[in-house]
Amino acid sequence: MVVVALAVAGCGRGEPRLIGPAGQGSPGLGADPSAEASASSTSVPEPGPSATGSCDGLPANNIWRADVSKLPVHKSSAAYVASIGAAATMHPDFGSGLWEGAPIGIPVTVVKPDQAKVKVTFQYGRESDPGPYPIPAGVAIEGGSDRHIILHDPVGCKVYELFAAQKGGDGGWRAGSGAVFDLRSNRLRPAGWTSADAAGLSIFAGLTTYTEKEINHALRITAARTQNSYLWPARHAASSSSDAALPPMGLRLRLRAGADTSRMPAQARRIADAMKKYGVILADNGSPWYLSGAPDPRWSNDALRALKSLRGSDFEAVDTSGLMVNKDSGECRH
Repeated sequence: MVVVALAVAGCGRGEPRLIGPAGQGSPGLGADPSAEASASSTSVPEPGPSATGSCDGLPANNIWRADVSKLPVHKSSAAYVASIGAAATMHPDFGSGLWEGAPIGIPVTVVKPDQAKVKVTFQYGRESDPGPYPIPAGVAIEGGSDRHIILHDPVGCKVYELFAAQKGGDGGWRAGSGAVFDLRSNRLRPAGWTSADAAGLSIFAGLTTYTEKEINHALRITAARTQNSYLWPARHAASSSSDAALPPMGLRLRLRAGADTSRMPAQARRIADAMKKYGVILADNGSPWYLSGAPDPRWSNDALRALKSLRGSDFEAVDTSGLMVNKDSGECRH
């Protein structure tokens, strides 16, 4: 079993690749994790070449990998940004060290093709993929209340994702919801279905990682309040509010081209510049402008804090409808 993170590269360009170590719901860099530990207790191998090539990420023409820097501004952009928080700052919800005993971020566990699969009992069974799921002993589980488990099978070209995962005293597993994504396919989940994320999307697709030399995919963010609707490629809403000023799940936003990132440390600048080109996707309810990533002891928490200089007003929502090929597919037009 290896804990890693995965890079997913931009619509129609680059090759997806397996990269370094990984790990939401964590407090991120609001407090100094070095007060507890200077690095994760997880053993971290240096990144190596992928053994499987094309099954390390979503297809190259997937919407997560689309360049949105030239797309038109969404007609409701101002209202959406204001409701998320125009004055609120971006918060990197990942880094190095530990918080309350867990690495900061969302961990990904790589499993072997012969990993035994187990039954998982779901709270939201009607919208969950039944599995079974290849959960190894010692699987990495996200800290905090979300308790995500993400299992990457690069040989089988699949990602298995669980929300609120718990192992019972009898050895059986239960979770709030679960989803299985075929990395060879752009097929979306059935309309109206959740996943391990509120928007019905893959968490795996939206993580930033230390070992990405270039981030060429959209990143996952959260907002405190959302409306009871969703935009492609999202499949599920998580709100009872019909307030049209609130952002819908699946909303794509980008960092404005004029936002000055030149003085940021390299780690933060790489992320900020990627948000100009590939943007962010609203995928869950949570604190405003919380940005998801994988934990790695090589992150500099001081460098990542530079992202907190970005405010909501530095972002604008974009209209991705012109990229859609089919409403039930994540494939995007070039």
